[in-house]
Amino acid sequence: MDYKLQPVSGRSQLEMGALNGESVHELGDESPYSPEKETRKLCSPKIEHGSSSGNSQASINVMLRNVYKSIKIVVFSNKLNLLIPFGPIAIIVKKLNGGHAWVFFLSLLGITPLAERLGYATEQLAVYTGPTVGGLLNATFGNATELIISIYALKSGMVRVVQLSLLGSILSNMLLVLGCAFFCGGLVCHKEQRFKKETAVVNSGLLLMAVMGLLFPAVLHYTHTEVHSGQSELALSRFSSCIMLVAYAAYLFFQLKSHRNLYDALNEDGSPIEEGSNDNEIAEISKWESIIWLFIMTTWISILSEYLVHAIEGTSIAWNMPLTFISVILLPIVGNAAEHASAIMFAIKDKLDISLGVAIGSSTQISMFGIPFSVVVGWMMGQRMDLNFQLFETATLFITVLVVAFMLQEGTSNYFKGLMLILCYLIVAASFFVHEDPSQGDDNQPKT
Repeated sequence: MDYKLQPVSGRSQLEMGALNGESVHELGDESPYSPEKETRKLCSPKIEHGSSSGNSQASINVMLRNVYKSIKIVVFSNKLNLLIPFGPIAIIVKKLNGGHAWVFFLSLLGITPLAERLGYATEQLAVYTGPTVGGLLNATFGNATELIISIYALKSGMVRVVQLSLLGSILSNMLLVLGCAFFCGGLVCHKEQRFKKETAVVNSGLLLMAVMGLLFPAVLHYTHTEVHSGQSELALSRFSSCIMLVAYAAYLFFQLKSHRNLYDALNEDGSPIEEGSNDNEIAEISKWESIIWLFIMTTWISILSEYLVHAIEGTSIAWNMPLTFISVILLPIVGNAAEHASAIMFAIKDKLDISLGVAIGSSTQISMFGIPFSVVVGWMMGQRMDLNFQLFETATLFITVLVVAFMLQEGTSNYFKGLMLILCYLIVAASFFVHEDPSQGDDNQPKT
Protein backbone atom coordinates (compact mmCIF):
# COMPACT_ATOMS: atom_id res chain seq x y z
CA MET A 1 0.00 0.00 0.00
CA ASP A 2 2.90 2.29 0.73
CA TYR A 3 4.35 1.53 -2.68
CA LYS A 4 1.16 2.46 -4.31
CA LEU A 5 0.85 5.66 -2.40
CA GLN A 6 4.31 6.91 -3.18
CA PRO A 7 3.63 7.85 -6.80
CA VAL A 8 0.62 9.66 -5.69
CA SER A 9 2.55 11.45 -3.03
CA GLY A 10 5.28 12.20 -5.53
CA ARG A 11 2.72 13.51 -7.98
CA SER A 12 1.20 15.61 -5.30
CA GLN A 13 4.57 16.98 -4.40
CA LEU A 14 5.30 17.71 -8.05
CA GLU A 15 1.96 19.47 -8.43
CA MET A 16 2.53 21.45 -5.28
CA GLY A 17 5.97 22.30 -6.52
CA ALA A 18 4.49 23.52 -9.75
CA LEU A 19 1.98 25.56 -7.89
CA ASN A 20 4.57 27.00 -5.62
CA GLY A 21 6.83 27.68 -8.54
CA GLU A 22 4.38 29.13 -11.01
CA SER A 23 1.48 30.67 -9.05
CA VAL A 24 2.87 31.79 -5.78
CA HIS A 25 2.31 35.41 -6.59
CA GLU A 26 -1.26 34.74 -7.67
CA LEU A 27 -1.99 32.95 -4.45
CA GLY A 28 -0.34 35.73 -2.56
CA ASP A 29 -2.60 38.24 -4.29
CA GLU A 30 -5.74 36.21 -3.71
CA SER A 31 -5.03 35.42 -0.11
CA PRO A 32 -7.62 36.92 2.21
CA TYR A 33 -4.95 37.60 4.74
CA SER A 34 -2.66 39.60 2.45
CA PRO A 35 -1.38 42.77 4.21
CA GLU A 36 -1.62 44.72 0.97
CA LYS A 37 -5.26 43.77 0.54
CA GLU A 38 -6.03 44.73 4.10
CA THR A 39 -4.36 48.07 3.49
CA ARG A 40 -6.43 48.63 0.35
CA LYS A 41 -9.61 47.75 2.28
CA LEU A 42 -8.79 50.26 4.98
CA CYS A 43 -7.85 53.00 2.55
CA SER A 44 -10.67 52.59 -0.01
CA PRO A 45 -13.49 53.91 2.25
CA LYS A 46 -11.44 56.99 2.97
CA ILE A 47 -10.87 57.58 -0.74
CA GLU A 48 -14.61 57.16 -1.48
CA HIS A 49 -15.49 59.46 1.39
CA GLY A 50 -13.03 62.07 0.12
CA SER A 51 -14.48 61.81 -3.38
CA SER A 52 -18.02 62.18 -2.01
CA SER A 53 -17.02 65.26 0.00
CA GLY A 54 -15.42 66.76 -3.09
CA ASN A 55 -18.56 66.18 -5.14
CA SER A 56 -20.74 67.72 -2.43
CA GLN A 57 -18.50 70.77 -2.21
CA ALA A 58 -18.54 71.12 -6.00
CA SER A 59 -22.35 70.86 -6.04
CA ILE A 60 -22.60 73.56 -3.35
CA ASN A 61 -20.26 75.82 -5.32
CA VAL A 62 -22.29 75.33 -8.50
CA MET A 63 -25.52 76.06 -6.63
CA LEU A 64 -24.05 79.22 -5.09
CA ARG A 65 -22.83 80.38 -8.49
CA ASN A 66 -26.30 79.81 -9.96
CA VAL A 67 -27.94 81.73 -7.10
CA TYR A 68 -25.49 84.60 -7.54
CA LYS A 69 -26.06 84.63 -11.30
CA SER A 70 -29.86 84.60 -10.84
CA ILE A 71 -29.75 87.47 -8.32
CA LYS A 72 -27.42 89.43 -10.59
CA ILE A 73 -29.75 89.01 -13.58
CA VAL A 74 -33.05 89.66 -11.80
CA VAL A 75 -32.06 92.29 -9.22
CA PHE A 76 -28.99 94.12 -10.53
CA SER A 77 -29.62 94.15 -14.29
CA ASN A 78 -32.37 96.79 -14.24
CA LYS A 79 -31.88 100.40 -13.16
CA LEU A 80 -35.52 100.58 -12.08
CA ASN A 81 -34.60 98.24 -9.22
CA LEU A 82 -32.88 101.16 -7.53
CA LEU A 83 -36.40 101.94 -6.24
CA ILE A 84 -36.67 98.61 -4.36
CA PRO A 85 -35.20 100.02 -1.07
CA PHE A 86 -38.11 102.46 -0.87
CA GLY A 87 -40.31 99.50 0.14
CA PRO A 88 -38.49 98.80 3.43
CA ILE A 89 -38.20 102.56 3.99
CA ALA A 90 -42.02 102.84 3.74
CA ILE A 91 -42.39 100.16 6.43
CA ILE A 92 -39.90 101.97 8.69
CA VAL A 93 -41.70 105.30 8.19
CA LYS A 94 -45.01 103.61 9.09
CA LYS A 95 -43.50 102.11 12.26
CA LEU A 96 -42.21 105.56 13.22
CA ASN A 97 -45.75 106.96 12.86
CA GLY A 98 -44.87 108.90 9.72
CA GLY A 99 -47.46 110.68 7.61
CA HIS A 100 -49.86 108.68 5.42
CA ALA A 101 -48.75 110.57 2.33
CA TRP A 102 -45.11 109.53 2.82
CA VAL A 103 -46.04 105.89 3.44
CA PHE A 104 -48.24 105.86 0.33
CA PHE A 105 -45.61 107.54 -1.86
CA LEU A 106 -42.75 105.31 -0.69
CA SER A 107 -44.87 102.15 -1.00
CA LEU A 108 -45.86 103.21 -4.50
CA LEU A 109 -42.20 103.62 -5.45
CA GLY A 110 -41.28 100.30 -3.84
CA ILE A 111 -44.01 98.34 -5.63
CA THR A 112 -43.17 99.75 -9.08
CA PRO A 113 -39.92 97.77 -9.69
CA LEU A 114 -41.42 94.68 -8.05
CA ALA A 115 -44.35 94.73 -10.49
CA GLU A 116 -41.92 95.14 -13.40
CA ARG A 117 -39.71 92.26 -12.18
CA LEU A 118 -42.83 90.15 -11.71
CA GLY A 119 -43.49 90.67 -15.40
CA TYR A 120 -39.88 89.81 -16.24
CA ALA A 121 -40.04 86.52 -14.35
CA THR A 122 -43.31 85.72 -16.11
CA GLU A 123 -41.71 86.41 -19.49
CA GLN A 124 -38.86 84.05 -18.64
CA LEU A 125 -41.36 81.37 -17.68
CA ALA A 126 -43.25 82.01 -20.92
CA VAL A 127 -40.16 80.98 -22.91
CA TYR A 128 -40.73 77.43 -21.65
CA THR A 129 -44.52 77.42 -22.18
CA GLY A 130 -44.99 78.98 -25.62
CA PRO A 131 -46.77 82.17 -26.73
CA THR A 132 -50.39 81.21 -25.90
CA VAL A 133 -49.82 80.09 -22.33
CA GLY A 134 -47.16 82.79 -22.00
CA GLY A 135 -49.65 85.53 -22.80
CA LEU A 136 -52.07 84.09 -20.24
CA LEU A 137 -49.30 83.94 -17.62
CA ASN A 138 -48.34 87.55 -18.36
CA ALA A 139 -51.93 88.66 -17.88
CA THR A 140 -52.41 86.58 -14.72
CA PHE A 141 -49.27 87.59 -12.83
CA GLY A 142 -49.51 91.10 -14.20
CA ASN A 143 -52.86 91.40 -12.41
CA ALA A 144 -51.53 89.89 -9.19
CA THR A 145 -50.73 93.34 -7.79
CA GLU A 146 -54.29 94.64 -8.31
CA LEU A 147 -55.87 91.49 -6.86
CA ILE A 148 -53.62 91.59 -3.78
CA ILE A 149 -54.43 95.28 -3.22
CA SER A 150 -58.14 94.48 -3.64
CA ILE A 151 -58.10 91.70 -1.03
CA TYR A 152 -56.37 93.92 1.53
CA ALA A 153 -58.81 96.76 0.78
CA LEU A 154 -61.76 94.39 1.25
CA LYS A 155 -60.37 93.27 4.60
CA SER A 156 -60.30 96.93 5.62
CA GLY A 157 -63.86 97.49 4.40
CA MET A 158 -62.75 99.86 1.63
CA VAL A 159 -65.17 98.55 -0.99
CA ARG A 160 -65.08 101.72 -3.08
CA VAL A 161 -61.28 101.56 -3.38
CA VAL A 162 -61.58 98.00 -4.67
CA GLN A 163 -64.13 99.00 -7.31
CA LEU A 164 -62.16 102.01 -8.48
CA SER A 165 -58.76 100.29 -8.58
CA LEU A 166 -60.11 97.35 -10.61
CA LEU A 167 -61.90 99.75 -12.97
CA GLY A 168 -58.72 101.77 -13.31
CA SER A 169 -56.76 98.64 -14.15
CA ILE A 170 -59.11 97.86 -17.04
CA LEU A 171 -58.96 101.44 -18.35
CA SER A 172 -55.17 101.55 -18.02
CA ASN A 173 -54.64 98.27 -19.88
CA MET A 174 -57.07 99.06 -22.69
CA LEU A 175 -55.99 102.65 -23.34
CA LEU A 176 -52.52 103.31 -21.91
CA VAL A 177 -50.82 99.91 -22.19
CA LEU A 178 -52.32 98.99 -25.56
CA GLY A 179 -51.81 102.53 -26.84
CA CYS A 180 -48.12 102.53 -25.90
CA ALA A 181 -47.68 99.09 -27.51
CA PHE A 182 -49.26 100.28 -30.78
CA PHE A 183 -47.33 103.56 -30.67
CA CYS A 184 -43.88 102.10 -29.93
CA GLY A 185 -44.36 99.13 -32.27
CA GLY A 186 -45.40 101.40 -35.13
CA LEU A 187 -42.46 103.76 -34.64
CA VAL A 188 -39.80 101.05 -34.29
CA CYS A 189 -41.02 98.64 -36.98
CA HIS A 190 -41.84 101.42 -39.49
CA LYS A 191 -44.82 99.54 -40.87
CA GLU A 192 -48.44 98.65 -40.23
CA GLN A 193 -48.43 95.70 -37.85
CA ARG A 194 -50.97 92.91 -38.07
CA PHE A 195 -52.67 90.69 -35.51
CA LYS A 196 -55.46 88.13 -35.46
CA LYS A 197 -58.69 90.08 -35.41
CA GLU A 198 -60.66 86.90 -34.57
CA THR A 199 -59.16 86.82 -31.08
CA ALA A 200 -59.72 90.57 -30.71
CA VAL A 201 -63.42 90.08 -31.52
CA VAL A 202 -63.74 87.37 -28.85
CA ASN A 203 -62.10 89.58 -26.21
CA SER A 204 -64.24 92.55 -27.21
CA GLY A 205 -67.35 90.41 -26.74
CA LEU A 206 -66.22 89.39 -23.26
CA LEU A 207 -65.53 93.01 -22.34
CA LEU A 208 -69.02 94.02 -23.51
CA MET A 209 -70.43 91.20 -21.38
CA ALA A 210 -68.55 92.63 -18.41
CA VAL A 211 -70.02 96.07 -19.15
CA MET A 212 -73.47 94.47 -19.15
CA GLY A 213 -72.77 92.93 -15.75
CA LEU A 214 -71.78 96.31 -14.34
CA LEU A 215 -74.48 98.31 -16.12
CA PHE A 216 -77.62 96.56 -14.89
CA PRO A 217 -76.97 96.95 -11.12
CA ALA A 218 -76.17 100.64 -11.68
CA VAL A 219 -79.33 101.20 -13.74
CA LEU A 220 -81.38 99.29 -11.16
CA HIS A 221 -80.01 101.53 -8.45
CA TYR A 222 -80.49 104.88 -10.21
CA THR A 223 -83.97 104.08 -11.55
CA HIS A 224 -85.15 103.03 -8.06
CA THR A 225 -86.87 99.94 -9.48
CA GLU A 226 -85.52 97.36 -7.01
CA VAL A 227 -88.03 94.83 -5.71
CA HIS A 228 -86.27 94.86 -2.32
CA SER A 229 -84.59 98.19 -1.77
CA GLY A 230 -80.88 97.81 -1.02
CA GLN A 231 -80.96 94.03 -1.44
CA SER A 232 -81.93 93.31 -5.06
CA GLU A 233 -78.92 95.22 -6.37
CA LEU A 234 -76.56 93.18 -4.19
CA ALA A 235 -78.27 89.88 -5.02
CA LEU A 236 -78.12 90.65 -8.76
CA SER A 237 -74.43 91.51 -8.46
CA ARG A 238 -73.59 88.24 -6.74
CA PHE A 239 -75.60 86.20 -9.24
CA SER A 240 -74.05 88.01 -12.21
CA SER A 241 -70.56 87.52 -10.72
CA CYS A 242 -71.06 83.75 -10.58
CA ILE A 243 -72.23 83.78 -14.21
CA MET A 244 -69.20 85.85 -15.25
CA LEU A 245 -66.83 83.42 -13.51
CA VAL A 246 -68.43 80.53 -15.40
CA ALA A 247 -68.05 82.48 -18.66
CA TYR A 248 -64.38 83.14 -17.92
CA ALA A 249 -63.76 79.44 -17.18
CA ALA A 250 -65.39 78.57 -20.52
CA TYR A 251 -63.18 81.20 -22.18
CA LEU A 252 -60.06 79.55 -20.77
CA PHE A 253 -61.17 76.18 -22.14
CA PHE A 254 -61.90 77.85 -25.48
CA GLN A 255 -58.47 79.52 -25.53
CA LEU A 256 -56.29 76.70 -24.25
CA LYS A 257 -58.08 73.58 -25.53
CA SER A 258 -60.88 73.64 -28.08
CA HIS A 259 -59.71 76.60 -30.23
CA ARG A 260 -56.07 76.81 -29.28
CA ASN A 261 -54.93 77.36 -32.88
CA LEU A 262 -56.99 80.55 -32.97
CA TYR A 263 -54.66 82.08 -30.37
CA ASP A 264 -51.37 81.03 -31.96
CA ALA A 265 -49.17 84.04 -32.57
CA LEU A 266 -48.29 84.87 -36.18
CA ASN A 267 -44.90 85.23 -37.84
CA GLU A 268 -44.19 88.08 -40.23
CA ASP A 269 -45.28 85.90 -43.17
CA GLY A 270 -48.61 85.16 -41.50
CA SER A 271 -47.76 81.58 -40.48
CA PRO A 272 -48.41 80.57 -36.86
CA ILE A 273 -45.56 80.42 -34.39
CA GLU A 274 -45.25 76.89 -33.03
CA GLU A 275 -45.51 76.29 -29.30
CA GLY A 276 -42.06 76.30 -27.76
CA SER A 277 -40.67 78.37 -30.64
CA ASN A 278 -39.60 81.79 -29.44
CA ASP A 279 -37.66 83.14 -32.42
CA ASN A 280 -34.24 82.22 -31.01
CA GLU A 281 -35.12 83.70 -27.63
CA ILE A 282 -33.11 82.09 -24.85
CA ALA A 283 -34.28 82.21 -21.25
CA GLU A 284 -31.86 84.01 -18.96
CA ILE A 285 -32.98 82.04 -15.91
CA SER A 286 -34.31 78.51 -15.53
CA LYS A 287 -37.96 77.53 -15.20
CA TRP A 288 -37.71 76.81 -11.47
CA GLU A 289 -35.80 80.02 -10.86
CA SER A 290 -38.63 81.89 -12.59
CA ILE A 291 -41.21 80.21 -10.34
CA ILE A 292 -39.20 80.99 -7.20
CA TRP A 293 -38.80 84.64 -8.21
CA LEU A 294 -42.54 84.87 -8.94
CA PHE A 295 -43.26 83.67 -5.41
CA ILE A 296 -40.74 86.10 -3.86
CA MET A 297 -42.02 89.12 -5.82
CA THR A 298 -45.68 88.29 -5.15
CA THR A 299 -45.01 87.93 -1.40
CA TRP A 300 -43.14 91.24 -1.20
CA ILE A 301 -45.83 93.04 -3.22
CA SER A 302 -48.52 91.69 -0.86
CA ILE A 303 -46.62 93.06 2.16
CA LEU A 304 -46.27 96.54 0.65
CA SER A 305 -49.86 96.51 -0.61
CA GLU A 306 -51.17 96.38 2.95
CA TYR A 307 -49.27 99.57 3.85
CA LEU A 308 -50.34 101.19 0.58
CA VAL A 309 -54.04 100.51 1.13
CA HIS A 310 -54.06 101.79 4.70
CA ALA A 311 -52.46 105.07 3.58
CA ILE A 312 -54.79 105.87 0.64
CA GLU A 313 -57.44 107.88 2.47
CA GLY A 314 -54.89 109.87 4.48
CA THR A 315 -52.98 110.60 1.27
CA SER A 316 -56.14 111.87 -0.43
CA ILE A 317 -56.62 114.38 2.38
CA ALA A 318 -52.93 115.36 2.63
CA TRP A 319 -52.51 115.89 -1.11
CA ASN A 320 -55.99 117.41 -1.55
CA MET A 321 -56.51 114.95 -4.38
CA PRO A 322 -59.73 113.03 -5.12
CA LEU A 323 -59.78 109.44 -3.91
CA THR A 324 -61.15 108.44 -7.31
CA PHE A 325 -58.09 109.81 -9.11
CA ILE A 326 -55.69 108.00 -6.77
CA SER A 327 -57.57 104.72 -7.10
CA VAL A 328 -58.38 104.84 -10.84
CA ILE A 329 -55.17 106.42 -12.18
CA LEU A 330 -52.20 106.21 -9.78
CA LEU A 331 -52.65 102.69 -8.40
CA PRO A 332 -53.25 100.97 -11.77
CA ILE A 333 -50.26 102.68 -13.41
CA VAL A 334 -48.03 101.07 -10.78
CA GLY A 335 -49.90 97.77 -10.82
CA ASN A 336 -49.77 97.57 -14.62
CA ALA A 337 -46.02 98.15 -14.82
CA ALA A 338 -45.50 94.49 -15.72
CA GLU A 339 -48.06 94.54 -18.54
CA HIS A 340 -46.74 97.89 -19.72
CA ALA A 341 -43.18 96.63 -20.09
CA SER A 342 -44.21 93.29 -21.62
CA ALA A 343 -46.65 94.73 -24.16
CA ILE A 344 -44.17 97.33 -25.40
CA MET A 345 -41.33 94.80 -25.59
CA PHE A 346 -43.36 92.32 -27.65
CA ALA A 347 -44.70 95.08 -29.93
CA ILE A 348 -41.17 96.30 -30.65
CA LYS A 349 -40.25 92.71 -31.56
CA ASP A 350 -43.23 92.68 -33.97
CA LYS A 351 -45.14 90.12 -31.88
CA LEU A 352 -48.33 92.11 -31.67
CA ASP A 353 -50.52 89.08 -30.96
CA ILE A 354 -48.68 88.54 -27.68
CA SER A 355 -48.91 92.26 -26.87
CA LEU A 356 -52.63 92.11 -27.50
CA GLY A 357 -52.86 89.01 -25.31
CA VAL A 358 -51.14 90.88 -22.50
CA ALA A 359 -53.06 94.18 -22.71
CA ILE A 360 -56.55 93.12 -23.81
CA GLY A 361 -56.17 89.71 -22.15
CA SER A 362 -55.38 91.44 -18.87
CA SER A 363 -58.42 93.71 -19.20
CA THR A 364 -60.60 90.68 -19.96
CA GLN A 365 -59.20 88.83 -16.97
CA ILE A 366 -59.83 91.71 -14.58
CA SER A 367 -63.35 92.35 -15.87
CA MET A 368 -64.46 88.71 -16.13
CA PHE A 369 -62.47 87.24 -13.23
CA GLY A 370 -60.98 89.93 -10.98
CA ILE A 371 -64.18 91.92 -10.39
CA PRO A 372 -66.51 88.88 -9.93
CA PHE A 373 -63.88 87.23 -7.73
CA SER A 374 -63.77 90.32 -5.52
CA VAL A 375 -67.57 90.26 -5.22
CA VAL A 376 -67.48 86.61 -4.13
CA VAL A 377 -64.60 87.23 -1.69
CA GLY A 378 -66.45 90.23 -0.26
CA TRP A 379 -69.54 88.04 0.08
CA MET A 380 -67.47 85.56 2.11
CA MET A 381 -66.04 88.38 4.24
CA GLY A 382 -69.46 89.90 4.85
CA GLN A 383 -68.69 93.04 2.82
CA ARG A 384 -71.28 94.64 0.51
CA MET A 385 -69.08 94.44 -2.56
CA ASP A 386 -71.35 94.70 -5.61
CA LEU A 387 -71.20 95.48 -9.33
CA ASN A 388 -72.72 98.94 -9.00
CA PHE A 389 -69.65 101.00 -9.92
CA GLN A 390 -71.79 104.17 -10.13
CA LEU A 391 -73.06 105.78 -13.31
CA PHE A 392 -70.02 107.90 -14.22
CA GLU A 393 -67.57 105.01 -13.88
CA THR A 394 -69.76 102.53 -15.77
CA ALA A 395 -70.29 105.01 -18.63
CA THR A 396 -66.52 105.58 -18.84
CA LEU A 397 -65.91 101.83 -19.12
CA PHE A 398 -68.63 101.44 -21.76
CA ILE A 399 -67.20 104.21 -23.98
CA THR A 400 -63.67 102.83 -23.55
CA VAL A 401 -64.71 99.32 -24.65
CA LEU A 402 -66.43 100.76 -27.73
CA VAL A 403 -63.39 102.87 -28.70
CA VAL A 404 -60.98 99.94 -28.35
CA ALA A 405 -63.33 97.57 -30.19
CA PHE A 406 -63.39 99.96 -33.18
CA MET A 407 -59.58 100.18 -33.09
CA LEU A 408 -59.23 96.39 -33.21
CA GLN A 409 -61.84 95.52 -35.84
CA GLU A 410 -59.43 95.75 -38.81
CA GLY A 411 -56.71 93.53 -37.34
CA THR A 412 -54.00 96.16 -37.95
CA SER A 413 -52.21 98.75 -35.86
CA ASN A 414 -49.95 101.74 -36.37
CA TYR A 415 -48.42 104.50 -34.30
CA PHE A 416 -51.39 106.84 -34.90
CA LYS A 417 -53.89 104.38 -33.40
CA GLY A 418 -51.60 104.08 -30.40
CA LEU A 419 -51.39 107.85 -30.05
CA MET A 420 -55.20 108.15 -30.12
CA LEU A 421 -55.55 105.55 -27.34
CA ILE A 422 -52.97 107.37 -25.20
CA LEU A 423 -54.75 110.70 -25.68
CA CYS A 424 -58.05 109.06 -24.77
CA TYR A 425 -56.46 107.87 -21.53
CA LEU A 426 -55.36 111.43 -20.74
CA ILE A 427 -58.98 112.58 -21.16
CA VAL A 428 -60.14 109.83 -18.81
CA ALA A 429 -57.47 110.79 -16.25
CA ALA A 430 -58.51 114.44 -16.37
CA SER A 431 -62.17 113.44 -15.97
CA PHE A 432 -61.48 111.51 -12.78
CA PHE A 433 -59.32 114.33 -11.42
CA VAL A 434 -62.34 116.66 -11.45
CA HIS A 435 -64.87 113.94 -10.54
CA GLU A 436 -66.27 113.88 -7.01
CA ASP A 437 -67.33 110.41 -5.95
CA PRO A 438 -70.90 110.60 -4.53
CA SER A 439 -70.37 107.49 -2.38
CA GLN A 440 -66.97 108.46 -0.96
CA GLY A 441 -68.31 108.67 2.54
CA ASP A 442 -69.98 105.27 2.38
CA ASP A 443 -66.76 103.33 2.98
CA ASN A 444 -66.65 104.35 6.60
CA GLN A 445 -70.13 103.04 7.28
CA PRO A 446 -70.52 99.60 8.78
CA LYS A 447 -71.00 96.82 6.23
CA THR A 448 -73.47 94.01 6.57
